Amino acid sequence: MKFVSSQLAYFLKDRVFKRNAKKLVRYLLFLGAVVVLYSILFHVIMISVEGRYYSWVTGFYWTLTVMSTLGFGDITFESDIGRLFSIIVLLSGIIMLLIVLPFAFIRFFYIPFLDSRNKNRVPRQVPAGTKDHIIICSYDSIARDLTWRLNQEKIPYYMIESDPEIALQRHDNQIPVIWGDFDDEETFSLIQLEDVKLVLVNRSDTENTRIILTVRHIAPNVPIVAIANEDESIDVLELSGANHVLPVKRWLGEQLANRVNAQHARSHPIGQYEDLLIAELPVHKTPLAHKTIRETNLRQKFGISIAAVWKRGRLRPAKSDEILTDDSVLVIIGNEAQLKGIDELYLDYDVNMNPVLVIGGGKVGMAAAVALNELGIPVNLIEQDPKVCKKVGHLFNKVFEGLASDYDLIVEAGVMEAPSILLSTNDDTMNIYLASYCRQLNKELRIVSRISDARNIEIIHRAGADFVLSYATLGALATLSIVQGQNLTVLGEGVHLFITQVPDLLVGKTLAESEIGAKTGLSVIALKKDDEVITKLTADTELSSGAEIVLIGNAEMKHEFHRLFGGGN
Repeated sequence: MKFVSSQLAYFLKDRVFKRNAKKLVRYLLFLGAVVVLYSILFHVIMISVEGRYYSWVTGFYWTLTVMSTLGFGDITFESDIGRLFSIIVLLSGIIMLLIVLPFAFIRFFYIPFLDSRNKNRVPRQVPAGTKDHIIICSYDSIARDLTWRLNQEKIPYYMIESDPEIALQRHDNQIPVIWGDFDDEETFSLIQLEDVKLVLVNRSDTENTRIILTVRHIAPNVPIVAIANEDESIDVLELSGANHVLPVKRWLGEQLANRVNAQHARSHPIGQYEDLLIAELPVHKTPLAHKTIRETNLRQKFGISIAAVWKRGRLRPAKSDEILTDDSVLVIIGNEAQLKGIDELYLDYDVNMNPVLVIGGGKVGMAAAVALNELGIPVNLIEQDPKVCKKVGHLFNKVFEGLASDYDLIVEAGVMEAPSILLSTNDDTMNIYLASYCRQLNKELRIVSRISDARNIEIIHRAGADFVLSYATLGALATLSIVQGQNLTVLGEGVHLFITQVPDLLVGKTLAESEIGAKTGLSVIALKKDDEVITKLTADTELSSGAEIVLIGNAEMKHEFHRLFGGGN
């Protein structure tokens, strides 16, 4: 009964079905009129030509048996005109009853019925009692990355989709989806907005504004995070009611710019936990090269901790006997004064005052140029589009118009002398090609690149890129950090900061006895208990009950940690 009522409700609301139903009814009326006409002609011919009389019921009976090709043969015409009339009735019956009527029924009723049944498989509202869930307004690249992370963190979420076909496909792919229109307040009323933890508005800037206003009208206090595609839209989205506006493309350029080597050797802060700064320190052409981590004595000299080591896109645990090379980048932990001290000591090493080379002058390339200019670092640009060259030329030291694959052009742009190159094109294939090309031209060059598809991360690292970051990863991390109430820390593709309670199996053990790093590959950077943060960790540091442990690593390492030691997020 519930199913029938839902189908009836759909039929009564659907405009296409109403239009089709009218066509079907008109055809049935036309068919009925033809049957009546043939029944009348049957009586006329029988009485006037053959001199026989039959009842009206018999006339309808004969017409339907002939039109449907049943032809019982109990009533037949004997005259030629009667038999000619029978042929006309038979042929028209074949066309109207056996061809057109089934087609009309399937086209105007059965197919809409199947569509209705499929559409009604997609939920229109979240399950009763759902709380602290995330609402996502588009299944774009950021949403795909974010939903994977939400699944890892066991945070419930639902996707809103206005296209019924796409919604059904998502539903069949086990993606939590709600079918509804973004311009319909009922859609947002059915997702229990008052109990939502956060709404991610990630469509076009104009659509985002409309959605924000709708959500804010229904639930004035629900947190809203909006993705800004254009920097000019930030103010509009904030004034419309968004609590957080994320200009992800600009941030991506800034994050990539923060990973280049330029001018002097120095640390690059990339995140923060409490009063701790997480930074990267390139080893290239510094006294740290060719030493083991133990021999660097960074803890003794500056009080900083080495949490992990990057080497060509791979994050390795900081083992004391690890030999550092010019390709190594240290992930170090310390406060502002400690990082300043190490910068002052290594300032005169790896000096290269040549301009950084940026390939691709889009939004990401522009943002990177602005960030580098603020640090006083000159930047050269290679861009194929002359309009873009003219538009962004003022941000760069020199602009070279043409293809970066042109040997003479890229050499003239400074690839042989540049300390770093930043690949900011929106084409993964091109970035992989350029990473390989530039690596062959200059072995000591630090190559930083953006990427779109996570499947290409391993490939571009093999091609020679030192650091890779995607638009999707940055947007997902920024959103997740807001959900969890943490500062945004971008360590790199697939590498994250994890905070979890000390599992019961490790309570009372020292860090050395726990063997966390040896068994999982995770790096322990801090312990927190009763608002006290312990950052100067040693092998004898004890893991106490109720404390939180702060770790750096990838998702596989995290799962291995929970598999071995238990505990939750």
